[in-house]
Amino acid sequence: MNTSERASPARRTAASQPARWPLVIAMLSVSGQAWSNEQTTTAPATTPAHHAATSRPKTLEAVKVEGDTGYGDISRRSNLGVLGNLDNMETPFSVISYSSDYIANQQAHTIGDIVANDPSVRVTNGYGNFSELFVIRGFPLNGDDISFDGLYGIIPRQMVVADAIGQLDLLRGASAFLYGVSPGGSGLGGSINIEPKWAGHAPLTRASFDFGTSAQFGGSVDLSRRFGRDQRWGVRVNAGTRGGDTAIDREHGHSSFESISVDYRGNRFRIKANISHQLQRIDEGRNVVYLAGTGVPRAPKAKYNYGQPWSYSSMEDTYGMIRAEYDILSNLTAYVAGGADHSNENGEYASPRVNAQGVGTASRMGVPYNNDSQTGEVGINGLFQTGPVSQRFNASASILNQKKTASYTFSGSYAIDLNHYAAVDYPASTLDAGDPVVTGRTKLHSVALSDTLGFFHDQVLLTLGIRHQSMEVLGYAYKTGARTAHYQQNANSPVAGLLYKISPHVSIYANSIQGLSQGPQAPVGTLNVGAVFPPYKSKQIEAGLKYDHDSFGSTLSVFQIKEPSGLTNPDTLLYSLNGLQRNRGVEWSAFGEPVKGLKVIGGATYTDARLSRTAGGTYDGHIAIGVPRWQYNLGANWAIPATDGLSLGVDLIRTGGEYADQANTLSIPAWTRVDVHASYATRFAGKATTFRMAVMNIGSNDYWASAFGGYLTQGAPREVRLSATMDF
Repeated sequence: MNTSERASPARRTAASQPARWPLVIAMLSVSGQAWSNEQTTTAPATTPAHHAATSRPKTLEAVKVEGDTGYGDISRRSNLGVLGNLDNMETPFSVISYSSDYIANQQAHTIGDIVANDPSVRVTNGYGNFSELFVIRGFPLNGDDISFDGLYGIIPRQMVVADAIGQLDLLRGASAFLYGVSPGGSGLGGSINIEPKWAGHAPLTRASFDFGTSAQFGGSVDLSRRFGRDQRWGVRVNAGTRGGDTAIDREHGHSSFESISVDYRGNRFRIKANISHQLQRIDEGRNVVYLAGTGVPRAPKAKYNYGQPWSYSSMEDTYGMIRAEYDILSNLTAYVAGGADHSNENGEYASPRVNAQGVGTASRMGVPYNNDSQTGEVGINGLFQTGPVSQRFNASASILNQKKTASYTFSGSYAIDLNHYAAVDYPASTLDAGDPVVTGRTKLHSVALSDTLGFFHDQVLLTLGIRHQSMEVLGYAYKTGARTAHYQQNANSPVAGLLYKISPHVSIYANSIQGLSQGPQAPVGTLNVGAVFPPYKSKQIEAGLKYDHDSFGSTLSVFQIKEPSGLTNPDTLLYSLNGLQRNRGVEWSAFGEPVKGLKVIGGATYTDARLSRTAGGTYDGHIAIGVPRWQYNLGANWAIPATDGLSLGVDLIRTGGEYADQANTLSIPAWTRVDVHASYATRFAGKATTFRMAVMNIGSNDYWASAFGGYLTQGAPREVRLSATMDF
């Protein structure tokens, strides 16, 4: 423990306790019994991917084979919640799925590195900490609201290590019917689901080593085996660590993870489970910057760090899931799933509030935080033929319980200049919320019904469904634990989606779907911290066109999303819901391998985000904070024909200017980032080896990457990443 830790009274753990796993342990016991009782019959042949969606209503097709992709490094199929695992080109939604191959080739460290090349997504930091926040179609998605194999509430809320991710599904647009209510109150403009890695057909023994600017070293192992009669059982183990000085001056980061996945594939019974542990720590991290309301300062040098030596964030999560299914009939399947998470966070943060010259004040904020979540779902799905009409139906019920334990301390303010770093001693607390207590409980229950009807030999697919959601949210006062808020509401969230296959390669689609969220809670750093707001809905309508030709795909869509708008007033420091935000946009994305040897990913998004129904009409018609009109992405990777295994690539990210206040008087300029990368696949010491190199922000541009939330997040500096991966 360093001296600042010993000196800091705010570094108290929030009711430290072991992770609770009653649901996971009980279900693992069931799987063990099933192992001993399952008959030893021959496993069925694998169903071709393009028939799987209509031949059998399985959900465990998410046990994917390494490299089983349809568009180069982009997977064909996604986990769409209650609709199951479907071909992206046969769904009435805009969705893309990144495979483990794509994640490895990008040398991604976090989820933000994976989705950085999507034109509908921009990555920024959370309010007052170092968490990743994803802005999708102009609305936020917090780490709390990322699903794990379709289950909410069990993923680390600040950052997720990318090394153990087998696939990432990005759904652009609202998703209340598909996944249910997000427990953290975000995700109304889009959602992310991640799948762990599962054992493939071929044995795998892989070791990876990496190095990054300035002195970041890392290593990981990836082991996979199938065994037993007909290779029914599979085990995959991932573990790794990374740490050292980052590309930002004086910033130090460390992460480690362990993940084990087990699956069983029988004739009629299938089960899979994953347990993971993740530890992350950032010392002297660079914080977000708040504005004093007089102007926006010029962005400092990209490597410059205005964080303090005593600032840090420590995050530890133990989480897991289990999912089982049984074929009652050849066309009727019952399933059950569950998961749990225990997280323990501690942090000291110091976000400055500055004027147009970069001069202002900062104060220390200490936050111990714990979260315990348990979630589960049960359901039945089937496939029937009613005359000339096919029907793929699902009925399910889900439950999620979440308990948050937290406290905080604040210090007095001290002077700061973004352009002239000066370390200050650890500031004494002037406000102390005492020992951590339970500050919030969330109880979510829902029942969902859906039916996808196929007409004219499934040339026309009509999806209809409804989810009945019950939400109970309780808020408690810091320090005393007294109950301060209680909301208990029910809501119905319908969906209607239509897809028409004009030709084998072209489809048009449309959908009407809602986003449904428990009300937000005023964050730490606001004067009404802990205040709980009522649940609210967003409403989306969307239409689009999909092109699918062998290994290349593209989606063009137009959309409109409306949702209540919430923000922290920079003058009063009060968080409130203030009006309605309406985002209209056009979105185009392309991905895959249009010609042999050339992989592309990218597109463009235009968004017109407007405010209405603001207090007194003051800001009606103004552009929403942190939503640029234009976002462009272009990623290309070329396998050099004259070589054996050499590939070169480039990624370009262009983001338009953004307003930083509702009055539209403060703004940040547009910015461009260029990354270059190369890989070389060869044999080294007789082993298949891939060497990779990437240079992020090769121009070392200095820029504000985001004004979302009314605060500024600075763009990352130039960073070099080198890695070597060897299969034994």
